[in-house]
Amino acid sequence: MPDIKQAKILIMVTDGFEQSELMVPQEKLLDAGATVEVAAPKSRMKSSKIYGWDKTDWGKTVSVDKDIEDVNPTDYDALVLPGGQINPDKLRTEPKAIEIIRAFYSSGKTVAAICHAPWLLIEAGVIKGRKCTSYHAIKTDMINAGGQWRDEAVVTDQGLITSRNPGDLDAFVSKIIEEAQEGFHAGRRMAAE
Repeated sequence: MPDIKQAKILIMVTDGFEQSELMVPQEKLLDAGATVEVAAPKSRMKSSKIYGWDKTDWGKTVSVDKDIEDVNPTDYDALVLPGGQINPDKLRTEPKAIEIIRAFYSSGKTVAAICHAPWLLIEAGVIKGRKCTSYHAIKTDMINAGGQWRDEAVVTDQGLITSRNPGDLDAFVSKIIEEAQEGFHAGRRMAAE
């Protein structure tokens, strides 16, 4: 079992992210000793940072370590996808973002999505046949994509982690650490395979 202190974790996100769903995992994973990088598409509003969404307006910013166009999934052990409504809706229109999700998933690496971020899992075609959860507003989307939806704080299926909302962040981050330490999930396959 690898130590979380040796793990390199990618948080893929863009403008409009739910602040706590990026900042809490980032902080807790760093505190646990992991290396954490934030990647965003070049289409973001500013070159060096991304803007969170705070209820009715733009909120705090987070520095970007890398453009997603320059991400090599083999450099990382896990992928974290924060939610919010705006962020995943914008990110799922980025072909490179979907390619990255598929690469993490097909290689058996940990993939974690919270709130509305499971939209990205749908777009990447990785949710079919998997136990999952999400923000309640996209429950029907998850079921229609073939997910086995549950109303639970965190649902894990062979290293694919999903959570419902910011109230689930402690369980979400704990599961990311646990699954990253377990390593690869070799039995997992893409629905299209």
